[in-house]
Formats: sequence, C-alpha cells, structure tokens
Amino acid sequence: MREGASKLLAACSQRDQALEASKSLLTCNTRILALLSQLQRMRRAQVLQRAGRRPSEDAVPCTGKVALSDLRIPLMWKDSEYFKNKGELHRCAVFCLLQCGTQIRDTDLVMVDRTLTDVCFEDTILFNDVGPGFQLQVELYSSCVVDEFSAGALGPRRVSRLGGSLGCSSGKKIRAAFESAAVCGSMSSGGDVRPVSVSPPASPDNKKGPKFNLLAHTTLRIEHIQDGFKTHDLSLAATEESPFWLPLYGNMCCRLVAQPLCMAEPVISGQLKVKFEEDLNCWEDVYGVLRGQSLVCYQSQDHLESEDKPLLVIPIKKDTIVCMSEADAVHSQTVCISTQREGEEDVTATLVTHTADDTRRWIQALWHHIYNMGQWKQCCEDFMKIEMHNAKKSIMVKQGSLYHEIVTPCSTSEGPLAPDLSVEIRTLLSSYYKESY
Repeated sequence: MREGASKLLAACSQRDQALEASKSLLTCNTRILALLSQLQRMRRAQVLQRAGRRPSEDAVPCTGKVALSDLRIPLMWKDSEYFKNKGELHRCAVFCLLQCGTQIRDTDLVMVDRTLTDVCFEDTILFNDVGPGFQLQVELYSSCVVDEFSAGALGPRRVSRLGGSLGCSSGKKIRAAFESAAVCGSMSSGGDVRPVSVSPPASPDNKKGPKFNLLAHTTLRIEHIQDGFKTHDLSLAATEESPFWLPLYGNMCCRLVAQPLCMAEPVISGQLKVKFEEDLNCWEDVYGVLRGQSLVCYQSQDHLESEDKPLLVIPIKKDTIVCMSEADAVHSQTVCISTQREGEEDVTATLVTHTADDTRRWIQALWHHIYNMGQWKQCCEDFMKIEMHNAKKSIMVKQGSLYHEIVTPCSTSEGPLAPDLSVEIRTLLSSYYKESY
C-alpha cells in the first residue's frame, strides 16, 4: 500500500488526487510504525519468557469498543479576515489521524478557509478489542493548498505546456529554444545527442506533491469518556509562521463513548436456585443471565428467548460483595451476593447451583465481572450507544461557531450578565451579508 501510494502521488496531475495520495501515504507510514512497535513488544516478551521471567498473572480485564464521533475543532479568525473578508485567502486541506494501539483510522479530507468557523468531521471512528487502559491519540494534519497545482515533475510539464499556454507559434518557438539549448549542452559535454528534459535535480529529500504536517494533537483516555459532547484541550505543534497554519482555538469537541464487552454481551448463564434474605425458605428455580449491571432471572430459558419480563433482577455493581458460604444441611455450597444501594436497604441474595463445578464457575464469573466493571469505571454505569453515521447522509449537528460554548461559562454569580456572543456573531454576519449583496 505504501509503494502504491508513493507511485500514485508521483503520477497525480489533479490537486484532489495528490492530496488523497499524500494522506494515504502518511496513514500507511503510521500503520507501519505502529506494527513495528507491536512486533518489538512481542519480541521483548519472548526474550523475557526465555530468560525465565513469566509475564504477570494478574487478572486481565475484558476488552470493548471505543467510538469517537461528531468531531469539531473551532477556528479563531481575525475580524478583518472573517467578518470583512479582507486579506489573502488562505486555504488548507486538513484531516485527523486517530491511533489506538495498532489500530489506525483517518477521517475524510476537509477544505478549510476563512469562511468556516469550525472544522467538522462527520465520521464515526470505531476501535475494536480495546482495553480500559487505552490511549487514543488524535492528530490534526494540515497542508497548504495552492490554486494552481502542478504535478511532481514541474520542469517537463512546464515546457510541454508552453505550446498551449502562449499560442501555437510563439509557444513552439520558445519550446524549440529550450530543446536546442539542452542539445547544445549535451554536445559540448561530449555525450550523445539525446532529447533532454528540463527538470530540477532529483534528490532523496525532494518530496513531490503536497505534504501534510502535524498541526495539533491530544490524547484521550478512559476518564474522557462521557455519553455526550465534551470539550478537550489540544496541544499545538506548529506556529503562525508555518504555511499550513490555521488559527486554532486550542480545543476540540467530540463524543467519545465505550461499550465494554461485559456490558454488551452475557457473561454467564444457567440454571440456578435463588432466594432473598427476607425469604428464609422460599427458593426459586430460575434461569439466570449475568449481563451488565444485573443478574436477570427468568422462569426458564424459553422465557428468555421469548423476551418475557424477568422474574427477578439482582443488581450487580462495582462495590457488590460476592462470597461463598459454608455448606448447610440441604445444599453443598452457596454463593451470597450483597449490593449496597444509596438511600435504600442493601439487597442480599443467595444462589445455589446443581453441581460444585457450576458453583465455582458462577463465583469466578461474578468476581471477574465486578473486576471488569471496576476497571471500566463510568463506562459501566449506563450502556452507551454507538451511532454509526452514514458518510453520505448529512448529520444534524449544530452549525456555526463553538466560541460561545467554550468561552462563556455558566455562572450563577450575581451581577451584570455576560453578553451572548452568539447573538453578536449573528448580528455581525447579518450586517456583513447585507453590505455584500
């Protein structure tokens, strides 16, 4: 893929094609580096294993899905550029590169100039098999776009286009003068007489076509996950003197959600006998399913498949206590589940399985499930939905500037109210368009 992108970039004659090829080349290079780093870690683990050092036998939390969507990056243009439309028109092609472990994703290219107040990416970026200790790196790349694009080999194309750009007669005369000068130079050096094209000296560092540069970046972790839009800080990696510079506000807004596997799929299921603490001798034969924050009990497996209302629901939280009680006269061993509820009485339930092996399986599954919920933290409080947006379908996202959403804080202090920046911006834009038309 890397070799193909390089060849495509060298052969591109259109600006959009060259930008896409340059973006693909950068993405391929990032994937290669990520895979090489993963290979290095695997080799290091093998060396440690041969040396007699066993890997850590600590419990491994379950994996899950992490999705980032509705990414918006506000811009901060000068008044003379945005409102008065003065100064040189500065246009850049930008995209985001997102990396989580060895998984590399990229967004579509977006053309940005002073007519935009926000850079919006409508893609939904999904990462699979991600652990709770993930680090999601978001990098914003930019490339300055010129109106007149010329392909990689500038010299020959300029000479060949002289005949068409200056007219037939004058163009042919100038092109003939270039060719005769090249031939004379070849004869004076003692070489064979061959058609020579005028081109700049090739060097390994001379990259043909547009080049993307890192403009800003940030790293998102599990503490940034929230079922809603949230603002995150960006670290700038370029200065205003850079040709690919854009006036970033220093923030980005997005929706970052996660679906741990323990919340999305059943952990364990099977036949159980259940009783609550207040019911001393009232045992219920149920079919239990451990999933999410509940141990859901149905009358039978058929009732589960028919999606009937469950008979019992035992809450399972991060602070739930699970222990194995001593054998009694009737049952061999029982599993006690105790969950504290805020403002309410504790819920205590007792489980009994048919065999000792089933008892061990259930208690191990419960312990590991509670461990997973503790590792995924707020991601297990509620089930977060992942909405896969269709790139061809427009998303109803609030358009306009994010300035007033970030700058103006919600304050309950007494005194004069802060002015509504959104109203001022709409007023200025309205007056500007009236003057323009």
